Amino acid sequence: MRPRFVGRLGLADMVTAGNAALGFVAAVLTAIDVRLAAKAILLAAMADGLDGVVARRYGGTEAGPYLDSLADVASFGVAPALLVVSVVREMWGFDQLRVVGGVAIAALFVAAAVVRLALYTAYDSGSDETVGVPTTLAATILSAGVLVGFVDPMLLVVLSAIMGALMLSDVTYPDLHAQDALVMGVVQGLAIVLSGSLGEGFAFGLLFLALGYLFLGPRFYWG
Repeated sequence: MRPRFVGRLGLADMVTAGNAALGFVAAVLTAIDVRLAAKAILLAAMADGLDGVVARRYGGTEAGPYLDSLADVASFGVAPALLVVSVVREMWGFDQLRVVGGVAIAALFVAAAVVRLALYTAYDSGSDETVGVPTTLAATILSAGVLVGFVDPMLLVVLSAIMGALMLSDVTYPDLHAQDALVMGVVQGLAIVLSGSLGEGFAFGLLFLALGYLFLGPRFYWG
């Protein structure tokens, strides 16, 4: 017997599966070290970008779009939500009402990510633009925020609620051009591998780029 995926999945799909595995690692790390968890989420985001590059170079498969959305649920839905819950539990551990509220917002974030990814797979996967804030962008903003020290639980809960709502909005975002994705990827990679003030500086840079795309992308991103 040979595995069913042999002959059905390609190299890009293997990268996508790696994205899902990194999402699981990030989820585990939220209970150990939120900064490491944030870096794992950012690494998964890099894998998410890489699978598209590999698919364009070597070709994709019919399973590719479905695999991509499933992996993104783990890495950019569940893992960021657990990141927020971990901070909430640590900071608000004795305030049950606020903890329950934080968990509820995180759960809604996951639900919004699932719905958004389903809509993307059904309607946008073949287009050069997408409707609603991409889950990768939402997770990147949350993770970069944690890396630069924005770990106030109220801030993260409110930001999660805003990101969840924006994922389900009708705002159209164009796909990043290759050169811009490369710049963001380099900044992201340095934010992951570097530590101390230098790593924090690149995390600030990543947060700045991500927020710039969030607010300016729909209207001012050049064609």
